[in-house]
Amino acid sequence: MTRIIAGFAGSLTLAVPRSGTRPTSDRVREAIFSALEARDVLEGACVFDLYAGSGALGLEAASRGAVDVVLVERAKPAADVCRRNADAVLRAARGRRLRIRVVPRPVAAYLESAAAGVDVVFIDPPYDLGDGALSRDLELLVPLLTPDAIVMVERSSRSPEPAWPDGITLDRRRDYGETTLWWASRTDEANNADGGKSAD
Repeated sequence: MTRIIAGFAGSLTLAVPRSGTRPTSDRVREAIFSALEARDVLEGACVFDLYAGSGALGLEAASRGAVDVVLVERAKPAADVCRRNADAVLRAARGRRLRIRVVPRPVAAYLESAAAGVDVVFIDPPYDLGDGALSRDLELLVPLLTPDAIVMVERSSRSPEPAWPDGITLDRRRDYGETTLWWASRTDEANNADGGKSAD
C-alpha cells in the first residue's frame, strides 16, 4: 500500500499499477522529501515526475506545496492510475491553487516540447532503462530548469552514476539498500547560456 506521507493530502491511499512499475519505498520517499523541505523548495514549485508510475513522488510534492505538477508516464495502465491518483489529490486540495497534468508520452518526447520553468525534477526510471536514454533525458532537461532547480535521480545501487550533461552538476549521492539517490542541481554554466550578453 502506498500513501501520501504529509501535507494536505497526508495519509491518502494511492493506487499502484498492477505490474511494470517499481514504487519508491516509504523510507526513501521520506528521505527525499525531508531533504527537499530542508531546502524549502516545494512551496509554489513546478515539479516534473518522469517515469511517474503511480505518480507518488509528484503527488507527494503537490500535497506539500507544489502548485504545478506534471506526471509523465508512457504506459497506459500506469498513466490511468496516475489520473485516478491525481483526481484524488485534487479533491483533497479543496480549492487550493494546484494544477496536476498526466502526460501519457515517452519522457524524451515530452521534454522536447515542454515549457521552461521547472523547479524540481524526479527521475525514477525502470532499472533496465539504458544509460544512454537517461543521459538524453538529462540533456533535454537542462534548458527547462530554473536557476535553482533540483534534479533527483533514483537508480539501482548497482547502476553507474548518471552521465551529467553540461548545465547539471552532481551535489551528492545517498544509498538506501538496493536504491541510490543522485541529487544534482543546475549550474552557473547553464544559467549563463546566453554567453553573458550585456545590454547596449
